Amino acid sequence: MLFRLWDSVPAPAPARLVADGVGGEHLLVTRHAEVRAVLADPDTYRPDNALDAVTPMPVSALRILVRHGFRLPPTLANNGGASHPAIRAEVAELLHPHSVERHRPWLTSVVRSRVASAAAALRSGEPVDLHAAIAADLPLLVLARLVDLPAAEAGAVTTFARAALELFWAPLSADRQGHLARVVGEFHAVLRDFATHGDGLAARLRAAGHSPDIVVGALFFLLVAGQETTSQFLTLLMHRLATTTVPPGVRTADLVEESLRLDTPIVTWRRVAARDTTLGGVAVPAGTSLLLWLAAAGRDPSVVAEPEVFAPGQRGSRRHLAFGAGAHRCVGASLARMEAEVVASETLPLLRSVTVLRAPWTPDNLTFRMPDAFVVADISA
Repeated sequence: MLFRLWDSVPAPAPARLVADGVGGEHLLVTRHAEVRAVLADPDTYRPDNALDAVTPMPVSALRILVRHGFRLPPTLANNGGASHPAIRAEVAELLHPHSVERHRPWLTSVVRSRVASAAAALRSGEPVDLHAAIAADLPLLVLARLVDLPAAEAGAVTTFARAALELFWAPLSADRQGHLARVVGEFHAVLRDFATHGDGLAARLRAAGHSPDIVVGALFFLLVAGQETTSQFLTLLMHRLATTTVPPGVRTADLVEESLRLDTPIVTWRRVAARDTTLGGVAVPAGTSLLLWLAAAGRDPSVVAEPEVFAPGQRGSRRHLAFGAGAHRCVGASLARMEAEVVASETLPLLRSVTVLRAPWTPDNLTFRMPDAFVVADISA
């Protein structure tokens, strides 16, 4: 089974075929240079399978999605066509580093207030779930300011996003697929309405001549691959800082990069070979599904000085592939880094004085870590 690839990350090795346990077979690529080479060559290794359901969907689940009008045409991460650059450019302009940086003071104020509330609860002897108290909805609040996302309840967005991550990337029973299809399909209707009438990014894409389905696809990716994975990383980052000795005087940016390398929320990503080729001396026939083990690439000793050690600022620390590479590199990387820097800076003093009652639990999933609660108590309690 390939669904817990973060539990044990071996030394990078030549690409090899592996079964995923639900009927699929993939060429598992772990070496940093080879993973990067695949990501940098979208003509040979296309992104068409990025959103294919890992567990084949039964007709009953497909009917539910069709009934809700669910469609995801090639838009961003799964788009290897000529339309990709223009769609990406519209999103990238709104998520430009300069635009992102303008929100740092506001975000710092929000996080500081949340940390103060958590600290007060801890001092009174209460356990605190730092995922819920600080990280769960934070990226959604930021994205709402940047791109005018739908005015939906944060809880509804989180439920939808986690359901989508499970539906497309987890090993599932038919009954579970049916339930998740209903959750995803119902929220998809909200996105369709916003795609037709919404402001911000939706209006920009409409004005550029993109169809409602393309607008929905862009919103889908921002909510699922954007805010949800960032929320997951913030929780993994806080857990890392609470359980690892942090060198004095270390730069916050270095803390974030080293945690991205070791605790990336996106463990793998997929590509499909468009033609017969070779990779690291291994034959890759056209149509082969490639599973790029991003987490293993981040621990490649040819790149990182001490691959298994949390050593912020070490050689190779920033060469991780947590945000991918090439034409499909994460368009929100600057935003995720900014949010993580603020959370690391504001929570570190608190995390030095807590004990972990419940570490984040991660379900079986081919690609996403999906941590949930992270419960701590005052160390003196």
